[in-house]
Amino acid sequence: MTSVTADQRTELLGLTQNELRDYFVTLGEKPYRARQLYDAMCRRRITVFEAMTDLPKTLRGILEERTTITRTQIQSVFISSDGTRRLLLKLGDNSEVESVFMPEAHRDTICISSQVGCPLACSFCMTGVIGLKRNMTAGEIVSQVVVTLNHVYGEGIQVPHRTNIVMMGMGEPLLNYDQVIKAVRLLIDAKGLAIAPRCVTLSTAGVVPRIYDLAKEEVRPRLAISLTASTDELRNQLFPINRKYPLAELMEACRRYPSGAREYLTFEYVMLDGINDSDQQARELVGLLSGIRAKVNLIPHNPAPELPYEASPIDRILAFQKILIGAGLASFIRRPRGQDISAACGQLAARHQAGA
Repeated sequence: MTSVTADQRTELLGLTQNELRDYFVTLGEKPYRARQLYDAMCRRRITVFEAMTDLPKTLRGILEERTTITRTQIQSVFISSDGTRRLLLKLGDNSEVESVFMPEAHRDTICISSQVGCPLACSFCMTGVIGLKRNMTAGEIVSQVVVTLNHVYGEGIQVPHRTNIVMMGMGEPLLNYDQVIKAVRLLIDAKGLAIAPRCVTLSTAGVVPRIYDLAKEEVRPRLAISLTASTDELRNQLFPINRKYPLAELMEACRRYPSGAREYLTFEYVMLDGINDSDQQARELVGLLSGIRAKVNLIPHNPAPELPYEASPIDRILAFQKILIGAGLASFIRRPRGQDISAACGQLAARHQAGA
């Protein structure tokens, strides 16, 4: 057997059952072994071959020599007073990304990244400070869920309740479309991680052509639009991508996006003190979302010294929400999580890379 270095080993997490089957054929193994391996990696979240005792010892030795399940490793963990856990993860090339675990009484939510950094340079987001380093692979995207659940519950231990996945971490998911869609399919596979499709949400700053592509997918995640402004003038300042895909185009894509009978399109609105939180802007938002079955999540800004914004005070957020609800627009205030552990997107990675 020809030995291979760690970098040359095939990374298995992120491969579909068909891709694993093809790989096992190259090893001269029976195709059903791929099903066993997939079950162990995804359904049982086993990340070491030694623990896969349903595979022959000889095969486990071959896999140990030639492959790796995942190269993603936990670099640091920060635990908030509210139970939120912020994980700084190291990928195989030593790139760093973040995942956030948010526990609730009857569900957990894991916020995952899709790119190392982000190219969009939104002015209120720390990930823009990093810039784009590279896209993540489907395996790296999925590994965040596996590594996080194993960190919290233990490898191979069944999660006691529902898990929600939100692609709201580092990066713009729709600019890494193919790998993100592959990751979504792996996450919701009933024979693997078995996350319910309705429990996977993808958040975009508004890459309009890819929203139309996503609408054509047979199985797709819930869609959330990071909006945060009611006019093009303001949104151009906050989201440079708005100059390419202005609000009229974005809203048209949203109106055409298919949804279930009880499904709402989510719009995320980060509340920035004195910037986008006036009564007039609330009324503009109502008009902007007219004709869309929408709900609005009002998100208090998670401030950072590197960013030129402060969070709107709670009485201003409540007044803003009152106008939305009064106009018949569903609106919710998202409770801030993990503020004491730098839990806004990109804060942890940006400061770590800067040596803070």
